[in-house]
Formats: sequence, structure tokens, C-alpha cells
Amino acid sequence: MKTALAIDIGASSGRHLLGWMEDGTLKTREVYRFPNGVTEADGHLTWDLEALEAHVRRGIDEALQIEPGLESLSVDTWGVDYVLMNGSEPILPCYAYRDGRTRDVIPLVHGKIPFPELYRRTGIQFQPFNTIYQLYADQLAGRLTDATDFLMMPEYLLYRLCGEKSHEYTNATTGGMVSAATGEYDGEIIRALGLPERFFRPLQRPGTVIGRYKGIRVVLCATHDTGSAVEGIPMEPDELFLSSGTWSLLGMRTPHPLTDEASLAANYSNEGGVGYNRYLKNIMGMWLVNRLREELCPGKPWNEITAAAEASAFDGLVDANDPVFLAPASMREAFDSRLTPPPEEAAGYFRCAYRSLAQAYRQAIGDIERATGRSCHKLYIVGGGAKNAFLNRLTAEATGKEVIALPIEATALGNLKVQMGE
Repeated sequence: MKTALAIDIGASSGRHLLGWMEDGTLKTREVYRFPNGVTEADGHLTWDLEALEAHVRRGIDEALQIEPGLESLSVDTWGVDYVLMNGSEPILPCYAYRDGRTRDVIPLVHGKIPFPELYRRTGIQFQPFNTIYQLYADQLAGRLTDATDFLMMPEYLLYRLCGEKSHEYTNATTGGMVSAATGEYDGEIIRALGLPERFFRPLQRPGTVIGRYKGIRVVLCATHDTGSAVEGIPMEPDELFLSSGTWSLLGMRTPHPLTDEASLAANYSNEGGVGYNRYLKNIMGMWLVNRLREELCPGKPWNEITAAAEASAFDGLVDANDPVFLAPASMREAFDSRLTPPPEEAAGYFRCAYRSLAQAYRQAIGDIERATGRSCHKLYIVGGGAKNAFLNRLTAEATGKEVIALPIEATALGNLKVQMGE
């Protein structure tokens, strides 16, 4: 029996799942789970690479205890973040995307390449943490001088396992430097910013075998977690998907990128998929309620939080994509700055967050349908948010779509499907 291992790492946790085919169905078993999160160092938000690698290796060892004949493995993570390399060694610190270091360089980048031109070339929505801005910040800080190359986060972890450096297509597209026309890094963008051309290798597609670790084939899945998640959703091809986790990624599959004026105005992204384009919008997501919980009621069960939110009468709304919510010292104060008056109790904050997310989904779907000319009827929701019945109901009411909530490990399933050639 062919068995594969998906190592799926999000911004707040990671998991190792074994997968195998049984009676024509992909079965899974979780064998290891670990916490993840940014650490603060010298006023910056960073990733602990040593801890991440240790957890990845420990989880593989756990999987081998259960399935000594493990045939393949792959890693997916969030997008945009990378590790600068000096030969075989990482250049530290490794900054996290929520760090504010790109704030001052964004206008400098746009001074060299106006954003409408960037969008026309790449089809990637503006986000202050896109790889293009992070790399330019590193260049201005002199961090690229000793760097031989860079690896996106999952490819770095795969390199540490098998010793082969790779640049996977779906993940590379998230950074805002891949041509929507060619599916390779855009040389004109790279030269305009003066970035080292040695950094930008040919892109490899999901399914490529790049090496071995302890005799196990190391495979590139769709290493951007949303790319894997979309692969793992059992959905009708012309309908909408929502990967609901720390971020909410709402979109649909299209044959080709859409880089027209309407897509630019709506700030829609065109990210690489496994044989298709993912036309989607990044929305702030469950980050809002996760941070509110940490601040207002640590450890309180989610069912009690959502029940109180549903019973609350607070009717205020915020723009869920407002940059004030990206990395605030206090999420409560961020909400207070946008609400007059603010809620008087914790339940009001959660109700506001859930209702605001539902409204953001409604707006995003309207933009998608106008840009594509499609009229969709169903919204498939996966990820942690799929388990939230209150948010699902608000979303159905706001969007008028049939909400199909699938509380499955869609990202790990997509990771496994690519490894197994399904």
C-alpha cells in the first residue's frame, strides 16, 4: 500500500498526516501536531527556523514508527515568506510577513514600477508583505550582499531534509514577481529593482521529485498551503471556494489569470494552481477572532464564544481588510478605533468580527462574479472556519449562496493528492 506524508504548516500550528488509498478513497491519519507562531526579536516579528525544522523532523520520525515503508513526503506552508541563504546556511533573522519593515519601501518599489504595471505583469493583489517588498527591504538594508540565493519557507524546510534547493511555482506566484503570461519569474521586474538575478531560478511544478530523506522520496506538492487546499476540496469546478483559517482566501478556479482593470480595482490575486489559475481575494480571516480571544477571554471554548456572539445585540461593522488589524498590539483597541461606540462586552467584539467577515465575503463574491461574468450558486468552505456554524450562517445570509461547509484537512489532502498523483 502506497503511503505518503503531508506536512502542513500554518502560521499558528503544524501537523503531519499519513495518507493512503483504500477502496478508492484517500484515507488519512494525523501522527503529529505542533504549535507555531511568530517571535519578537529586536522589535521585529520573526520565525524560529530551528524549532520549525525540529518539529518537521520529529513528526517524520513519528510517522516512520507507524509506517516504516513510507514512500513520499512533502511540506506546504503559508506564502510570501522566505529564508535568505549564504550557501547552505540561513541568514538570520528570518522575518515574518506581519513585521512592519516593508512600510517605507513600498512607495520606493512603486516609484520604480507603478503598481498598475506590476499588476498587469503579475496579477498579484497588493499586500504590504508581498515577497517583492520584503526582498527590496532586505536589499536596502544590505542583507542581500552576502546572500547566494533565497528559498521560500516550505522549500527551505524541504532543502534541510534532502539537500536540494527548489523554487515551486504555486508558492512563488504569491510574492508578486512571477509573470502571469509565462509562469516564470519576470526578469524586467527583477532588473528594475536591481535584485540579484542569481536568486531567481526556473520554477518547478507540483509533483516534481527533488530528493530523498531517510530513503523517502521528497516531492514538491503545491507548497503554498492555499494551492494545496484548493486541490483538496471536493467541489464543482465552476463554483466558489473559501479557505478559512488565519487568512480567508475566497475565490474560484479560472483557466488563465485575469489582470484587467476591474480585477486591479478589486485588488484580486491570480495565484498558481495545479493546472489552473486561482483567482482569489485575501481577507483578514480568523486572525481577528483568534487575537480577540487571546486578549479578552483566553482559553474560553469557541462554542461558548460563538453562542455569546450570536446572542449579542451589537450591530457595529468594520472593514475586515483594514490594515489596522494586520498586527496590532491590541486587537481590542484596533476594533475600538473603528467603532463608535465600541462594544460594552466581549461578545460584541466577536459578533462584530464575524458579521464583518461575512460582509467582506459578500463584497468579494460580488467582485468575482462581475470580473469573471459567472454567476455562482455554491460556496465551499474548508479550514478551521468551516466548523463555525454561526459564521457559516452569517455568510449564507450575506452572500445568498449555498454554503457547503467541509470540516476536513483540505490542505493536507491536496498535499497528499499531488504526491500520490491522484
